Amino acid sequence: MAITKPELEALIYWRDPKKSGIVFGVTLGVLLSLAYFSLISVLAYISLITLTGTVAFRVYKTVLQAVQKTSDGHPFKDVLDVDLNVPAEKVHDIADVAVAHANAAIAELRRLFLVEDLVDSLKFGVLLWCLTYLGAWFNGMTLIIIGVVALFTLPKVYETNKTQIDQNIELVRGKINDLTSKVKAAIPIGKKSEPTKEE
Repeated sequence: MAITKPELEALIYWRDPKKSGIVFGVTLGVLLSLAYFSLISVLAYISLITLTGTVAFRVYKTVLQAVQKTSDGHPFKDVLDVDLNVPAEKVHDIADVAVAHANAAIAELRRLFLVEDLVDSLKFGVLLWCLTYLGAWFNGMTLIIIGVVALFTLPKVYETNKTQIDQNIELVRGKINDLTSKVKAAIPIGKKSEPTKEE
């Protein structure tokens, strides 16, 4: 039972605050746990808590059925009947998309590292330099936690303040494009040479 794109958008944009709150809370709780405990410990404790809850609920329902002399059956029958098999077509589709993205990323990295365009490679170098500072300030788990919080807050903030944010983004984009064009004009190496026409 895979989550679809509209369902994911509904979660991120808080269309159903109760469902989004549960997903956000559980995800953040697991990530915060992973920040302080090992993956094995976190998985073991989550599994143990889940198992304890399901066993307690099953015993409670069994006792309740015995006292009331009813035959409601297994309390988790609906969940047990859900088909959890992943369709092979879905796996192939996901693999195809992943391969396409991987190939595009490899081609772009080759272009940047082998300096096909000097200005783009310099911008990439500045980004890498900024990432060294980011790595010194935060570890990987902290960045993942920040990413999850941003995923559940930034889209909603953007949706609420779309006009003002778009105006500011266009202003910044214009300044960056002006600066890039000035740098490309000043550095002849960054320009691609045009083929000369023979008469």
